[in-house]
Amino acid sequence: MTGTLTSAVPSALTSSQTHPTGLTWQGPVESVASDPSGIQNALLQFNQPVYIVATPQGVGIAAAGAVNPGVNGNAPQFLGMLHPLGIEDLGDAGFRSQYGVRCAYYAGAMANAIASTRMVIALGKAGLLGSFGAAGVVPARLEAAIHEIQSALPDGPYAFNLINSPNEPAMERGAAELYLKHGVHTVEASAYVDITPPLVLYRAAGLELGVDGKIIARNRIIAKLSRKEVATRFLSPAPKDILDQLVAEGKITPEQAQWAQHFPMADDITVEADSGGHTDNRPLLLMLPAILALRDELQARYQYAAVPRVGAAGGIATPHAAYAAFAMGAAFIATGSVNQACVEAGASEHTRKLLAQAGMADVIMAPAADMFEMGVKVQVLRRGTMFGPRALKLYELYSRYGSIEEIPADEREKLEKTVFKRELNAIWADTVAFFTERDPRQIERANADPRQKMALIFRWYLGLSSRWSNAGEKGRELDYQIWCGPSMGAFNDWVRGTYLEQAENRSVTDVANHLLTGAAYLTRLRQLTAFGIKTAPGLEHYTPTRRL
Repeated sequence: MTGTLTSAVPSALTSSQTHPTGLTWQGPVESVASDPSGIQNALLQFNQPVYIVATPQGVGIAAAGAVNPGVNGNAPQFLGMLHPLGIEDLGDAGFRSQYGVRCAYYAGAMANAIASTRMVIALGKAGLLGSFGAAGVVPARLEAAIHEIQSALPDGPYAFNLINSPNEPAMERGAAELYLKHGVHTVEASAYVDITPPLVLYRAAGLELGVDGKIIARNRIIAKLSRKEVATRFLSPAPKDILDQLVAEGKITPEQAQWAQHFPMADDITVEADSGGHTDNRPLLLMLPAILALRDELQARYQYAAVPRVGAAGGIATPHAAYAAFAMGAAFIATGSVNQACVEAGASEHTRKLLAQAGMADVIMAPAADMFEMGVKVQVLRRGTMFGPRALKLYELYSRYGSIEEIPADEREKLEKTVFKRELNAIWADTVAFFTERDPRQIERANADPRQKMALIFRWYLGLSSRWSNAGEKGRELDYQIWCGPSMGAFNDWVRGTYLEQAENRSVTDVANHLLTGAAYLTRLRQLTAFGIKTAPGLEHYTPTRRL
């Protein structure tokens, strides 16, 4: 049946198109939608083209029909067509192909296995990439995680975090060596300010000559960063002095060192804006275009066979944020804070519920455990915990005094009662035992430098606070360190009133699919404007109403 659109309800679409196409749409009149619900349903049929039609009664869209030349009485005029577009079409096809995933999306690593094996496996089975949170994980546990993930996902996809550890270089080196030993071919490199030997070793050791005579990079690096100078290092070949050092040590071959000069250090750059954990609180609107321009400049210089991709992370927790990143040219998007509130996260139920209640302003910057002495800070949850103020107090004392002994007696007593809840001498004994197993050189340095000893004692609290949060340590709730960015609050606002409002209903795959579905929907909605179509405000919102 064909005919004209008749409705007493004003259309949610209006057209400013002044140049008629001279074409007519023909199809079932009942398929033409002009109300917000009908329009949204049509746009969400991603595998179908969408026809934009105009009738005397208004503008509507249809997911079926045909286009004929000429004008035919009162038959709807054809204004334009949206081609099929789904979540698999967003971003760069090269990213999907490179990592064997169905979408240009990954869930970033959260330290201390908050990005857990369960999370990585759930994502991998859904055809999505997840990065295991290896930072802070001792070698034995990391090796066990590698076995677990590889057993569950023998063909991938999965990634493991490799974090820069200037104060614990043995941890970084050990992780890189484990990845090489067990054939982990994708790492997410984070918190780097410079290129290090373990990172170069991982990259160069994966270079080999293919049967066609071309050099293959087996080991892929996704570099998460927020500074142009760091991006320059990852978009350039490995430093020659480090390559020469690795050759001299017999860790790579002279051929691999030579081949490395034809590859960037990273296959992909994740531009990290205002995020939870380590962050420079940078705005994505400024950073992403700057790194894209830098990538193009360095690609013109080095002429790599495969152009490095640039994606976006930090603050991506709603369909609008995901759409905006893709619209700005991001090859892929990465999420973080929102996944920590999901059931697969290695976080306690108490922590996940706190995150599910957070607002956008419920965050604070606090000293980082791994880079405490350098004054580096991480973004953490403020609501429901006193960790932020207490950690800032520790850094204030570290900056003011040269040793534990110099701290006034009343301040020390207050620390022992309210923060450490134990005598500092006992804390030092535990610290010695910890680093004797992990990195004995830390104790040697502390014995020679009283201020370094103070730093290690303070890092005891900073390090354990995140583990207390993950384990749900009773009596330590006010000391939980919960890495969190403003995106958590934005996500909570978006899902309020839906099944995803409750933490126990959040799964990483549902979160990913709804974010991408909303981004694809908004992409189609924006495409309407190319045809001079103005949309009603109610159409701007995609609501997750069911499990995907």
